[in-house]
Amino acid sequence: MFNQEIDYVDAPPLAFAFDIDGVLLRGPHVIPAARRALAILEGDNPMRKKIPYILLTNGGGSSEEARCQKLTAQLGFNIHPLQFIQSHTILKTVAQDYADRPVLVLGGRNGEVRKVAEEYGFKNAYTTLDVLAWNPAVWPFHTLTPSEQQSVKSADFSRTPIAAIFVFHDPRNWALDIQIICDAIQSGGIIGATPTVQHVRPSGPRRPELFFCNGDMLWKSDFQRPRFGQGAFRVAFQAVYESLTGSKYPCVQYGKPTEATYMFAKQVLRDRFRDLYGRVSVKEPHVYMVGDNPESDVIGANAAGWSSLLVRTGVYDPRQGPPAHVPTHEVEDVLEAVTWAIEREMQS
Repeated sequence: MFNQEIDYVDAPPLAFAFDIDGVLLRGPHVIPAARRALAILEGDNPMRKKIPYILLTNGGGSSEEARCQKLTAQLGFNIHPLQFIQSHTILKTVAQDYADRPVLVLGGRNGEVRKVAEEYGFKNAYTTLDVLAWNPAVWPFHTLTPSEQQSVKSADFSRTPIAAIFVFHDPRNWALDIQIICDAIQSGGIIGATPTVQHVRPSGPRRPELFFCNGDMLWKSDFQRPRFGQGAFRVAFQAVYESLTGSKYPCVQYGKPTEATYMFAKQVLRDRFRDLYGRVSVKEPHVYMVGDNPESDVIGANAAGWSSLLVRTGVYDPRQGPPAHVPTHEVEDVLEAVTWAIEREMQS
């Protein structure tokens, strides 16, 4: 597979960041090339060294620990939470700003994202299911299922000012969530309050801040065509809100390809290097981002100064034309990406 053997005394000159869906997994299934690619990074390579890598995904919906346990079982290699970044992991850096304030957390099933938010430090996290349980007339077109009913947290939202709204993961009920986001925003955080209060009294309650953690319009599951992601939900919300008010609502966007997420990932990679080798070499390693989505993996890596390797096992389909953003190199799968990058570094 490799053309030469080489023995490095110091840490390897390269590192990797991998997307997951469409690169390592397709739905619940492991892409065949993934295990061999990780074996190479774990030491079965010409350098005879572990090559640091992290997983950088726009997915989410559960804790980092739970997701890493599942990935470890699927991939056959130990994936540690400190080398795993999902779309909402970056919210750990802002949790202290809202630790004691009521916030809405959206996405996923039942109360799973609330548990994640509480682990991050959000002490007063509520879901749209909580709002619906408080007053079913908020959205009379959905009745809580038994499992949803068991997950709710009691609150009087007529007296609970929502300070911020965090879309952790892809919402399951777009209509319910869009309705409640609009309610909270237009009424200064008090759901059910008169919407005109915010506009008539500029000194009145501050409107909630809105955060999205994943900008992907599409993602690759085990269905034959890509599926809508959280980015599609954001577009739907903004279209409804603009129809109501005449303007889009300002929001903070995290996730690939945002600069904030890639800066966060750079620090995680540095920490991973330090974990493996005790220090970061004078010259930082060259980072290769392996992804399947030109709109998040390629454009984000290019802007971060990383090399971008675009695989053909996910969202990107070469039969539909060239990628919207040009990668450093296009490969068939993650194994070809890893071997190409190592060969490139050895030659240089």
